[in-house]
Amino acid sequence: MMRLRGAPPKPFQIGIKPLDFSEWIDADERLGAYLDEKARLWAAHRNEVFAAEADTAAAQAEVLSLLADYLPGRFPALYRRDGAAMDVAGHRVALDGSAPPLAIAASLVQEDLVLMRRGADHWRLSAASLCFPSAWRLADKFGHPMHAVHGPVPGFSEGTRNAQLIERMFDSLRPETGMIRWNWSLFGDGRLFHPDSHAGVPRFGAGARSAWFRLERQTFRKLPVSGDVLFTIRIYIEPLAALAQLPEGPAIAASLSEQLGSLTPEQAEYKGLLAERDTLLARLAGLMVR
Repeated sequence: MMRLRGAPPKPFQIGIKPLDFSEWIDADERLGAYLDEKARLWAAHRNEVFAAEADTAAAQAEVLSLLADYLPGRFPALYRRDGAAMDVAGHRVALDGSAPPLAIAASLVQEDLVLMRRGADHWRLSAASLCFPSAWRLADKFGHPMHAVHGPVPGFSEGTRNAQLIERMFDSLRPETGMIRWNWSLFGDGRLFHPDSHAGVPRFGAGARSAWFRLERQTFRKLPVSGDVLFTIRIYIEPLAALAQLPEGPAIAASLSEQLGSLTPEQAEYKGLLAERDTLLARLAGLMVR
């Protein structure tokens, strides 16, 4: 949440802005905890958090090479390159280890990493290390074209203007340029691994006191060698009550309240907020005043 600049982004809008590559990856004081959780998920849920088409190995290695070069320069106090290994937050990562290169790359950063590949007609999800999904499962999206990946999102299914705009945006992306967008959601707990939407199940506790604000920082860049697009997803998560401790907290709460109140029933249902909307609006109202 502390990385949020201004009001939370409006949901169900593409909202793309240029990305400064000097700020491509983000790291904070929770880096070690995120990497510990990724290691736990890799050991316990490997088939749920990683998938890759057989011919993506070179593109995966391209991602790993980019990150291995970038991270020590971007965060010299956090990353130390030692030949074929990287020391980071109490982890020593073998860059030439036996795991798939994309999984090794993801074990270095708080971001999840997704590769999109251009086929004859569409961009599709061809590889991913996805440990921190926000109510979606990798198995349901892997290998599918972009419009199918976004199919459940109101206004983004096949044939919609948004789906066509995203395809054209990916087609026009160049290695020397990048893009960034933000998204938000509300959940009933602070778990990073959230593959289920809990449809039909109350997501929040009484009075929404257990509500957590989940912010996604998404970046896109075209890989210069493979031509694939790398999509990164960085999750920030804080208790909604923490807004009361921030100088900008009332303004953020007011913006969230306005956006939550303006969602159509279809949009609110997709975000898992329809059943609890009134409770959440009341909770946000209490955070809009000091």
